[in-house]
Order: sequence, then C-alpha cells, then structure tokens
Amino acid sequence: MTTLELLQLDFVQATLIACALLGLLSGVMAPLIVLRQMSFSVHATSELALMGASAALLVGINVGAGAIVGAIVAALVLAALGLKGQQDSAVGVVMSFGMGLSVLFIHLYPGNANRALALLTGQIVGVTGQDLWLLAATTALVIIAVAALWRPLLFASADPEMAAASGVRVRTMALMFAVLVGIASAQSVQIVGALLVMSLLITPGAAAAQVTANPVRAVWLSILFAEAAAVGGMVLSLAPGVPVSVFVAFISFGIYLVCRVIARVRDSRIRAR
Repeated sequence: MTTLELLQLDFVQATLIACALLGLLSGVMAPLIVLRQMSFSVHATSELALMGASAALLVGINVGAGAIVGAIVAALVLAALGLKGQQDSAVGVVMSFGMGLSVLFIHLYPGNANRALALLTGQIVGVTGQDLWLLAATTALVIIAVAALWRPLLFASADPEMAAASGVRVRTMALMFAVLVGIASAQSVQIVGALLVMSLLITPGAAAAQVTANPVRAVWLSILFAEAAAVGGMVLSLAPGVPVSVFVAFISFGIYLVCRVIARVRDSRIRAR
C-alpha cells in the first residue's frame, strides 16, 4: 500500500494524532530540559519508563500508565539525588538498573515479541483509543503546568542561585519539573521507543537554542521542530514499514544541523562587522 492509502486507515490516523500531540508535548519541554542540562537524565528516565511499560505489558495492564509510573519515580529519584550533588553517578546507576529490569520483563513476556520490541524502537500500529486519551490528557496537564510555572521555572533553570536568593523555591521547582519530564518521557517511549526519546525531548530544544536566545521564541521553534520530526517521521515510516523512530531521529538531526549552520553564519557576520 502507498502512504496515501495507509493514511486513510483509522489506526494510522489515530497514530498521526498521537504524534502531533507528542510533538506539542516534547516541544514545550525540550527548551527547558536543554536549559537545565538534563539531557542525560532524560535518557535515564526513559529507561525507567521502558521498565514500567514492559512490567505493565507483562502483567496485562495499560502500558501507558505503567510507563508514566516508572518515569515519574525515576525522575523524582534523579532530581532528589541531583539536589545533593550526586546527579552524574545517579543517572548511570538508575539507567543501568532500569534497562536490566526492562530486558528481564521483555524476556518474560509470553505474548507477541514484536509488541515488546516496539517499546524499544517505537511503533505506529499500537496506539489505542485509551492511549490517545491518556496522551491528550497528559499533554494538556504538562502545558498547563509549564504555563503556570513559567516565570519561576525559567528563573530557577537559568540561574538557580539567584532564583533561590530571590525567594523562588528552587528545590520545589526541580521536583515538579522532574515529574513533568517523567510524564513526557513516558509518552515518548510509546511512540518513538526508549532508545530514541532524546530525538524529541532534546534535539528540538537544542536546535531552537542555536537560532534564538529568547525563551518564548525557543519554545515555539521547538514545538515546530518537534512536530516536523514526529509527524513527518510517522508519515515517512508508513510505506517502507521502518520503525518510526528512525525517521524521527533523521529529521531531528537534520533540523539541528540546519540550525547549527544558521547560527555559525550569523556569528560569522557579527564578527565581520
């Protein structure tokens, strides 16, 4: 079947909506994740989201709910240890532990092996109506939370010491943001897989940071880049049957390279004046 024919199928349209929601969710979070230098933590959180999802798959409950529980627990643990100056080692310990349990749960899963493997590489056919509603609810929750906490969260991310001196509850902001990261990671795992969560939660924000220093503009650009990667990757993966994460990663990386070139050209012109 061609891509246009596949786009007429109900399950493909549902996945397209899910990718659009995921692009919105990731785009909002990515600039703050980059600003707070949490790239490695996001990777570790995605491994624990994978652990929760694979455990849920094993016991027969909703995979999305399992992923959210695992990711939030991981994010809170990493945030708590990070506040004590143990972030780097904690990330490595949590990530390896999560991956080990994930491999065990996937190995023990008695059902279709492809469904379990999709948690690693992403999928386009496994999004159910329940998953879609869960993704829509979590996307709305994250956007509302970021909008409500935008000023103190941005201040605490850019200069935590000055923010603390100004009365901002930096620790509270760190823990709350960790929960939001956990939710975003859990939803990303279901679409692009645990191995390439950073393609949506890091790369769009890193690309936006190359071309603008304005935080609000960076969020809008990040949303645009994440939507292009998520929706574009999903559409391109239909006809060849390649895991959606492959095209998401390629598109995200391409956007980042273009933004790097734009930034270099702009800096060269500034220095030449």
